[in-house]
Amino acid sequence: MKFFCEKALLSGAVAVTSRAVAAKSSIPAMEGILIEAGESLRLTGYNLETGIQATVPAEIKEKGSLVLSARLFGEIVRKMPDDMVIFSTQGYTVNIKCGMSEFNILGTDPEEFPELPTVDQQNTLTLPQPTLRSMIAQTLFAVSDNESRPIHTGSLFEVEGQMLTVVSVDGYRLALRKESVMEKKGAEGFSFVVPGSALGEVEKICAGEEAVTITQGARHIMFQTGDTVLVCRRLEGEFLPYRNAIPRNNTIHIEVEARSLLASIERVSLIISEKLKSPLRCVFGDGVVSITTKTAIGDAADQCMVSGDGQGLEIGFNNKYLMDALKAAPADKLRMEFTSGVAPCVILPAEGEENFIYMVLPVRLKAN
Repeated sequence: MKFFCEKALLSGAVAVTSRAVAAKSSIPAMEGILIEAGESLRLTGYNLETGIQATVPAEIKEKGSLVLSARLFGEIVRKMPDDMVIFSTQGYTVNIKCGMSEFNILGTDPEEFPELPTVDQQNTLTLPQPTLRSMIAQTLFAVSDNESRPIHTGSLFEVEGQMLTVVSVDGYRLALRKESVMEKKGAEGFSFVVPGSALGEVEKICAGEEAVTITQGARHIMFQTGDTVLVCRRLEGEFLPYRNAIPRNNTIHIEVEARSLLASIERVSLIISEKLKSPLRCVFGDGVVSITTKTAIGDAADQCMVSGDGQGLEIGFNNKYLMDALKAAPADKLRMEFTSGVAPCVILPAEGEENFIYMVLPVRLKAN
């Protein structure tokens, strides 16, 4: 195998595919990147759950394939001078030249590398990369890390007509985002659950402005954008029937500036830590919310102006869960809906269409 490739392009492709490489594996080839020089240059990383494949423009002199240590190959290419990389192999020995630098390292047999699953095309949808990136970023925080309910360690993608809804739940909160898709093929309505770990990688590869195509297969999902493809397994099981879980006949409505409320909570949270946990005690009055907390260090209090009357409702929250929702909300002005101090708080946009809904469960407060 022999090829010439621009250092910047090769380095980018190695960085992207390395994200799907197994850190430690009983199969040494899985700690590496599969390099295939055929009609084009293709790099693949695969950890049996998520696989990333990148195609790079290169001048191919001799075809072939080989597996190289992802960590070592990545470091070599990254530290090479900005020039043309000349890559050639003799058996399993690899010679890498760039400018005045030269390396001879050992590769392994490509036959040992597991084959990336093929995705049998059932349904596809296309949407702009920035849209998918924001939908993932604004819901991923609510994905569960509890392995006892594996289905909730991913996000539900639900397509109805031309609308895509992404939902994440973890037992304490719910995050929902809605957007229209550019193009859709297949069934009128379909849904699938994508592992949160894979979505974190999808968010990173959606760095441009062009479109991304999502293909649903029987057991796998494929995300394709430009020259990069990510394949991951689907999570199987019964996802929470989220429509029934969100209370919408709430009696108390207030409106608030997201940044102002977040700033107040952040100030009060300064005395809360991993070791010193304490809920926020929020009292929603007429035009103002008072936030207090108490830990072994001391106590803190702050107030934030709101629109509307909270009818003196007292409710407790985990500070992190409430802050996560406020940080993720893609609107400056929010509507918060309540029924009682033990019912969930629903957060929506105060103006425009309901393209997101966050729900945070309250924490029981000790009596004063």
